[in-house]
Amino acid sequence: MTLRVYVPYETTALSLGAEQVATLIRREAERRGVDIEIIRNGSRGLFWLEPLVEVETDEGRYGFGPVELDDVASLFDAGFERGAVEHPLALGLTEQIPYLKNQQRVTFARIGITDPVSLDDYRSLDGFKGLDKAVSLSAQALVDCVKESGLRGRGGAAFPTGIKWQTVLDAQAPQKYIVCNADEGDSGTFADRMVMESDPYMLIEGMIISGLAVGATQGYIYLREEYPLAHELLNKAIERAYAAGYLGDNIAGSGRRFELEVRLGAGAYICGEETSLLESLEGKRGMVRAKPPLPAINGLFGQPTVVNNVLTFAAIPSILGEGAEFYANYGYERSKGTLPFQLAGNLKQGGLVELAFGQRLRDLIYEFGGGTRSGRPVRAVQVGGPLGAYLSPEQFDVLLDYESFSKIGAVLGHGGVVVFDETVNMAEQARFSMEFCVEESCGKCTPCRIGSVRGVEVIDKIIAGDNRAANIALLEDLCDTMIQGSLCAMGGMTPFPVKSALQYFPEDFNS
Repeated sequence: MTLRVYVPYETTALSLGAEQVATLIRREAERRGVDIEIIRNGSRGLFWLEPLVEVETDEGRYGFGPVELDDVASLFDAGFERGAVEHPLALGLTEQIPYLKNQQRVTFARIGITDPVSLDDYRSLDGFKGLDKAVSLSAQALVDCVKESGLRGRGGAAFPTGIKWQTVLDAQAPQKYIVCNADEGDSGTFADRMVMESDPYMLIEGMIISGLAVGATQGYIYLREEYPLAHELLNKAIERAYAAGYLGDNIAGSGRRFELEVRLGAGAYICGEETSLLESLEGKRGMVRAKPPLPAINGLFGQPTVVNNVLTFAAIPSILGEGAEFYANYGYERSKGTLPFQLAGNLKQGGLVELAFGQRLRDLIYEFGGGTRSGRPVRAVQVGGPLGAYLSPEQFDVLLDYESFSKIGAVLGHGGVVVFDETVNMAEQARFSMEFCVEESCGKCTPCRIGSVRGVEVIDKIIAGDNRAANIALLEDLCDTMIQGSLCAMGGMTPFPVKSALQYFPEDFNS
């Protein structure tokens, strides 16, 4: 009987030695005469356990991790092919690991289970079920389904997806486009990358359905240059989707057309902003466009364009496959569905946690994250990337939904959660926020281009004790100017972490 062993082929796992572990398992099996099949699956998102090696048994898949090269021989000695064995790295059934079991995986239901580029694997787990339904529906019915689901953009702005799609559908134009913003640049985020590396057909399916919904025949995935593995796997998946008839002139036998290709970004954070992305996609320097007109009316090459994040498109197959009500039943009040939170920073258990909106931030940090890796108390948490506010422990009971975060002057953004212990200096973090804007501003508007430079200078004076009270007041005024006067969220949100650091950690500015 062939032993089926799963070793992730995913950036985080590979960075921790998964390739070498897979090679050594194969060699050890050959040496011992064990018939083995190694399957390179995606990651489950339990990064503190990577490389996570799984063995298929009649009871399910048993996990062992984190596996290092020195552990391989002992796994064979323990008879790890039986799954339930005594070994220091034995984790039991993978699906029963509390970190995974206590999630509500909807969008990420297949992540880490399948070979990412196997169409058979994808179809065996409800892949293309949504597309099969979509080809029999009218464009308006597809848009209505997305509206009824309550799905909002997962890139950070949380704009209702169905309304954006309706605008593009209603626009009259000879050509329309679907553009996926895969320029994932926020600190502590990796959910987009995990989709593209571990379940790329889900993204492809979501974009095809979007094209059917609005009448677009051409799609582009704008991928950040720093994701070479995602680039490799996306191109393989797209090639196989064309060969299988899911892309091209006759989508799933429907007689309708949709083309898709990947375009690499050039390493600019600002190109995560949708209009800068479109400028870059057109071959120009990535600079923000003034709005209106909106991209939904005047987007790529001046044509109506749907621009959505990877996670937004990835949610579409389950919405069409299971129904709008199924998706809307998850979540809290106006925040419908689930969001994959990405735990990073000073944590024992970093990784991806998909939860329905409405859970508490405290539970995410302690029950899933396990507290700080250093063992020191948590002092601050930044949610929503480098433009998100810093939250103090008194705010950790806030519910994880868009409206609750907005009420406390914070943002959920793309779901990145970065944890800091008591050793962090929040004045230095505030300075970093302004310095980040200096480096990444496109330079088009004065409040962002000049305001961030002045912000670094003023914070340096505060830290140095130079006329501290007056400079703190000046910094507050500067932040307000950037919020009110910037052309996009780069300058408009950079003050969020600065103002929150001033408000909740004033002692760090007075030391």
